[in-house]
Amino acid sequence: MKKKFDLTAPYQPASFAFKDKKKVAEIIARYPKGQQQSAVMPLLDWAQRQIAAEGLKQKPPVGGWIPRAAMDHIAEVLDMPPMKVYEVATFYSMYNLQPVGKYLLQVCTTTPCWLCNSNDVMKAIKDTVGLSHNYETTADGYFTLLEVECLGACANAPMIQINDDFYEDLTYDSMVAVLQALQKDEIPPKGPQNGRKNSMALGDPTTLLDQAKKAGIKAA
Repeated sequence: MKKKFDLTAPYQPASFAFKDKKKVAEIIARYPKGQQQSAVMPLLDWAQRQIAAEGLKQKPPVGGWIPRAAMDHIAEVLDMPPMKVYEVATFYSMYNLQPVGKYLLQVCTTTPCWLCNSNDVMKAIKDTVGLSHNYETTADGYFTLLEVECLGACANAPMIQINDDFYEDLTYDSMVAVLQALQKDEIPPKGPQNGRKNSMALGDPTTLLDQAKKAGIKAA
């Protein structure tokens, strides 16, 4: 689902500048001479991460997003029309174009997750933090809810992406536990929440048994 944006909204800051100039130079230097505009995507990501770091100091806190001023600044740095930056930022769902909470809850409800009870994940979010609609944010600024399409962890359905991390093999109770930890700013271990290793078979490994033994994984 496309993220909403309003380039003239009151929450848009008047200006933006990168704080880490060396990092910006390093990102641009990754690309051949004459192809510096290819740095637009990592610079958008870096701007979003800078705003997320600054947002932690605000009350209520604000998560990572990319204001129009940041897109305009990137256009200036890369010597490209601002519209070209807007086109990239609005196309890719990884970029947030409006303020979000400290923890962005991106819930996958595509077919595999839905068949594995992603409805329970959504219910746990509603019951625990009171969110049920896209782009809804809690009053304390901690959580924003976004229902998304496939996040590529179908073998571990149902799952959710929270900021950069995947939480997989969720149940109603384990989703509640994750949210309650985040409410205390405790980051739960990412990955499967049912004890299995990555996306191995639910009945424990049946192949590559030597490697499983070395990794300390119980074999079936």
